[in-house]
This record gives sequence, C-alpha cells and structure tokens, in this order.
Amino acid sequence: MKVNNISGIIPDLKKTLTVGNAEGEKFGNVLSDFIGQVNQSQIEAGKITEDFIAGKNNVEIHDVMIAGEKAKTSFELLMEIRNKTIDMYKELTRMQI
Repeated sequence: MKVNNISGIIPDLKKTLTVGNAEGEKFGNVLSDFIGQVNQSQIEAGKITEDFIAGKNNVEIHDVMIAGEKAKTSFELLMEIRNKTIDMYKELTRMQI
C-alpha cells in the first residue's frame, strides 16, 4: 500500500482562508468537501478493516492501522476546525453586544 502524505487530507489553506477564489468556490463548499473527505476516509477504514477480518484481498495489518489512523487524524482535525469556528462565532457575538 502506498503511503501518502497528510497534505492530501488537509484542504488547501489558501482556499480555506479566502472567502472565494477565482473559480467562485465559497468557504462553505470547501468545508463541505472536507467533511465529505473525512467521511470517505472513515468508510475506507471500515471497509479495509472488514476485509482484513474476512481475510479478503491480502490485506495486511499495517494497512488496517494506517487507514484507521488516517481516518482518526482527519476526524480530529475536523473537530478542531469545528471547535475553533464555534469559538470564533461566540467571540463575534460578544463583540456585537
């Protein structure tokens, strides 16, 4: 199994930090695409785990661990983005009062 770097999981920060780019992509689209990628990595980790348990496709234990950790890391990143967004929203509402 080829091991890719984590930059394939994390959305392009320049895209994320700008409200829109040349193609007209909005922050919400970038965020929903990232959520979709996290979901896909969770599904892939579950499938490779099931294949390992069933003994299919010559799946090795290290492939299962890599897929699981990749899914875990991307999910933790998504939760941190959510938490920071909520904190930012709370701070903005306090500033308006």
